[in-house]
Amino acid sequence: MGKIHVMTIFGTRPEAIKMAPLIKAMERENSIKLTVCVTAQHREMLDQVLEIFNIIPDYDLDIMREKQSLSGITSSVILGLEKIIQNERPDIILVHGDTTTTFAASLAAFYNKIKVGHVEAGLRTYNKYFPFPEEMNRRLTGSLADIHFAPTSTAKGNLLREGVSEKDIYVTGNTVIDAMSSTVDKNYKFQNDVLKKIDFKAHRVLFITAHRRENWGKPLENICNAFKNIVHTFNDVELVYLVHLNPTVSETAHRILDGEERIHLLPPLNIKETHNLMDRCYMVLTDSGGLQEEAPHLGKPVLVLRNVTERPEAVEAGTLKVIGTDSQRIFDEASTLLNDKDEYRSMANAVNPFGDGLASQRIVKALLYYFGKSREKPCEFKPQSKK
Repeated sequence: MGKIHVMTIFGTRPEAIKMAPLIKAMERENSIKLTVCVTAQHREMLDQVLEIFNIIPDYDLDIMREKQSLSGITSSVILGLEKIIQNERPDIILVHGDTTTTFAASLAAFYNKIKVGHVEAGLRTYNKYFPFPEEMNRRLTGSLADIHFAPTSTAKGNLLREGVSEKDIYVTGNTVIDAMSSTVDKNYKFQNDVLKKIDFKAHRVLFITAHRRENWGKPLENICNAFKNIVHTFNDVELVYLVHLNPTVSETAHRILDGEERIHLLPPLNIKETHNLMDRCYMVLTDSGGLQEEAPHLGKPVLVLRNVTERPEAVEAGTLKVIGTDSQRIFDEASTLLNDKDEYRSMANAVNPFGDGLASQRIVKALLYYFGKSREKPCEFKPQSKK
C-alpha cells in the first residue's frame, strides 16, 4: 500500500486539545496522508483550540444548534459523515475519548466498514449513568474499535477484561500531556483582564470547573455554596470558576455566586490561558475528566466534584481525591489542603500517572506498525517518579 490514509474526527474542545498534538505528529510523518474532519459539536470552544494549534479542518460539519439534544447530535454526525467517509475511504478513522461525536463517528465508520482507532481507550467507571453520556459513549466506541490506544496500564487492563485482544492495545500515555508542552510558559502574560489583576503570590487561587450533566440542579447548587463558604473562611483565597456556556450551568453559577468577593466567574478561556492559570493556581476543584490528567502534570492537587472517576490511577498515585458534591465535604476537603502543608505536599508531589509528552509519537509508531510500515512496535508508556 501507499501512504496510510488517516482521518481524524472530533467535535469538542477537550477532544481538540488532545488530538492537536497527534495531528501535528501525523503531519510530520511522510507515510501518513491525513484528513481532518470536525463536527463542531462545540463551535466557539472548538475554534479556540483549532486557532491556537493552527489546525485547518478539511471538513467541518458545523452541527452545533441551540439546546441541542444527544439524539440530535448523534443523528447529525452520522448523516453528516456518510458522504465524507464514502468519498475519502480512509484506511482508518481516529476518534478520541468519550463524546457523542466520538461514538457517532465510530458508528458511521462501522457502517462503512472502515477501521476505527480509539485514542484514550479503556477508561471506565462501570456505571452507565456516571458520567452521562460519556461512560456509554466510550464503551460503545470500544466495541467498534479495531485499535485501542490506552493511556495507562489500568485502561489496558479494563480492555483485556472485556475481551479485547492484547495485540490490538497500545499503552501510549495521554496526549494532553503532549499538548501542555506547547501551552505552558512560566513567563506567560494573561490576556484576560481579571486574571491580569490577580496576585498569584499573595493569594492562593483555586481553579474551578463544574459542568457535568449529573451535577446539574441540586449537586451544582451544593458545589457553589461550598465555594462561598471557602472564600468566607479563608481571606487569602481567590476562586476562578470557568463557567461552561451551557445555560443550565451558567444560570446556577451566577445566581449563587455573582457579587461574591474574590470569586471570579469567567467564560471558558482559550487553552493557553487555561493551562497557564492551572500552572499558577494552588489547587484544582473540578468535575472535568481532562483536568484530572492535566493538573497532576503541573503538580496541582485535584479534588474531584463527582462520586466516581474513570481515572483511578491518579487516586492510587495520591494526586487526586474523589469527594462528591456534598457542600460540607467539599469545604472540609478544601480546608484540609489549605491548612495542612504536609497533606498538600503529599498530593502535589505525587507521581504523574498519565503521560510523559511522547504519547503522540507512540500512536504514530503504532499506526506504522499496525499497517506494516514499520517492524518496530512502540514501547509501552510507564509512569516515572517526579525528579
